[in-house]
Amino acid sequence: MFHYTVETNNTMEEAVSSLEESLKQEQFGVLWQFDIEEKLQSKGIDFNQPYLVLEVCNPHEANRVLSENLMVGYFLPCKIVVYEDQGKTKIGLPKPTALIQMVEDESIKDFATDIENRLIQAIDQSI
Repeated sequence: MFHYTVETNNTMEEAVSSLEESLKQEQFGVLWQFDIEEKLQSKGIDFNQPYLVLEVCNPHEANRVLSENLMVGYFLPCKIVVYEDQGKTKIGLPKPTALIQMVEDESIKDFATDIENRLIQAIDQSI
């Protein structure tokens, strides 16, 4: 499966706040929040689905992996989404291990596994 997704009883705002705190414990920060619903509505598109994309980064890890293979930059920063689906809040991410396979570089597979595990741990701690 290319993604990891969980459901929480928290509101989207609570989920994002909790997620930001758990990401800090893994030395990741949120660089940017992209509110897809707001952006599409501002363009006159009738989209009424609360959906946030958080771009997260650990600068030391980004430097480490980019020093190994610049193609990994195509996947950076890492994305975590928070959205509502049938009245439930969901949190998910594309798995770095799935994305890294496209680079076809065995030397960075362990790196992707480590990042994936840390991001999943942050998500799990936030619910």
